[in-house]
Amino acid sequence: MIVGVGIDVCDVDRFASSIERRPGLVRRIFTPAEAERPMASKAARFAAKEALAKALGAPDGLSWLDAEVVTDDDGRPSFKITGTVAARAAELGIGTIHLSMSHDAGIASAVVICEA
Repeated sequence: MIVGVGIDVCDVDRFASSIERRPGLVRRIFTPAEAERPMASKAARFAAKEALAKALGAPDGLSWLDAEVVTDDDGRPSFKITGTVAARAAELGIGTIHLSMSHDAGIASAVVICEA
């Protein structure tokens, strides 16, 4: 059963400008492994985290660092959730989180589906 769906888009250049103005955002939003990715990939991961928050009902208190986007050997993305995000997922009875991301023509996007 689908518990939540979230979608988000992010303008890569606008996101890069935000990071340039406030470089500390990288440490607040991304794990060390995510922070090393190219800018378009970081923008897609930001969109993924936003989409996940929406799928979880966007409650206050979620930590950006508690949802890490990881990829398997084939390049398929998924979330590694811990802390506040894992607690919210458990509260909602979520057992599976599906993630799709893309970036093209200066736009990064992500879709998240949470299933019980």
